[in-house]
Amino acid sequence: MAAASTHYPWYKKEDTDAFFALFQNNIANFIVIAITMLGMGFPTSIVYGQVLPGAAIAVMVGNFYYAWSAARLARKENRTDVTALSYGISTPVMFVFLFGVLLPAKQLTGDVELAWKVAVAACFISGAIEAAISIIGRWVQYHLPRAAMLGAVAGVALTFIAGEMLFKTLEVPVIGLLVLAIIIVGLVARVSMPFKLPTSLFAIVIGTAMAYLIGDAGSERFSDAFTHLGFYPLLPNLAWFEGLGLLFTGMLAVLTVVLPITLYNAIETMNNVEAMEAAGDKYDVRECQAADGVGTMIGALFGGVFPTTVYIATVGAKWMGAGRGYSLLNGAVYAIATMTGLIAVLAAIIPVSVVAPILVFVGMSMIATAFQANDTRYYPAVALAMLPYFANYIMTRFNRGAGEVVSDISSAIVVMGQGAMFMAILLGAMTVSVIDHQFRRAAAFAAIAAGFSFIGLMHAPKLAFNAAPEFVMGYLAMALLFVYFSFQEASPKR
Repeated sequence: MAAASTHYPWYKKEDTDAFFALFQNNIANFIVIAITMLGMGFPTSIVYGQVLPGAAIAVMVGNFYYAWSAARLARKENRTDVTALSYGISTPVMFVFLFGVLLPAKQLTGDVELAWKVAVAACFISGAIEAAISIIGRWVQYHLPRAAMLGAVAGVALTFIAGEMLFKTLEVPVIGLLVLAIIIVGLVARVSMPFKLPTSLFAIVIGTAMAYLIGDAGSERFSDAFTHLGFYPLLPNLAWFEGLGLLFTGMLAVLTVVLPITLYNAIETMNNVEAMEAAGDKYDVRECQAADGVGTMIGALFGGVFPTTVYIATVGAKWMGAGRGYSLLNGAVYAIATMTGLIAVLAAIIPVSVVAPILVFVGMSMIATAFQANDTRYYPAVALAMLPYFANYIMTRFNRGAGEVVSDISSAIVVMGQGAMFMAILLGAMTVSVIDHQFRRAAAFAAIAAGFSFIGLMHAPKLAFNAAPEFVMGYLAMALLFVYFSFQEASPKR
């Protein structure tokens, strides 16, 4: 007699916490996009009328798809504890598209509308490339050590999420530290909140109330927020098609940014899917990469300019006990909030110091998972894989002035930050291989690092032949050393 199937709920209490964590993570990116693009001179008609709606469409499509995928996995394994994959705009990718695609396009064309169209086309191409990469996704996942992949993700979590958000938390310590304490008590120690409210919701209510009580957020802030209300329809357009013509005629230089950041995005998806498998939910990495690529392309059809990915926050949602409801709610809320201008309103009403501590928890959970999912002997590999993102974080924050700003600290910061994801994974993979005394495998990873450096995927500002010759020689020297030890291990002992 067949076992009775279990009911996988559409929504449960734990989804509320996960929804707020994912929503805040995405809304932080949407706010940065809006502020940065407006600062660059892009008009509100493009920012609020095209870019944010396009991003919302991509977020909605991806979240709905991954909610369906979670239900499929739950039916297949007859489980009720499956967590849907989180989906949104990758923070590092967002900054690369802002300052590596949009800004150069504006400088080259001198026209904000043409620059936006070029960026839309670049986003569309990025999605198409990631969908194509999905063909080899499972092979790459099988051959890359888990410690290397999760260590690279932990580096992103430590810098761009936990570290960045801890800075924001402490900008207003009386609010940030209180909210952080609520998060630690409720989400780390799993203590119930008053009135049985979800921890994230309770933290937002208390933190926002505190902000207005102490005067950190005044009445003028509240009233000014509503000036952004309006109707911004989610409509497709031909900007991506017009942008393709511009890209392939006079702006091929912009395309040199697209390939490496798309490879980064595909690897980020792979890493986050790997993290979810370690947490208990196994999804097909190739399917996820294809879904991310298609979601990015759909967003571009509606005017979006930022690639999307399986989000690093997924493990945090798993820790919270979420199912698929948080993903469904996130997609629906983003479509409504973008069309009505509510995203800008909410961003203005709720201080950053209130939402930041929740994202600190998300980063904490990713770092913890990187270690918990690996044997203790691989901890050095995890730690080493985390380090390149310190350089990448500094580069991103200082943008084009990074080289001059950090020159007195070290000349290696900029080149280390270029292609940090590749460097993190390959160094981690070499370390795992050496720990296992698989020296030939370590040599292969070192040779790949040399190849990536040669063509500019690592340690170089753009794709070019012989882009980073000193690093090519350095990685080849590592490969030769590993080959030497492989022969020494193989030689008979006397």
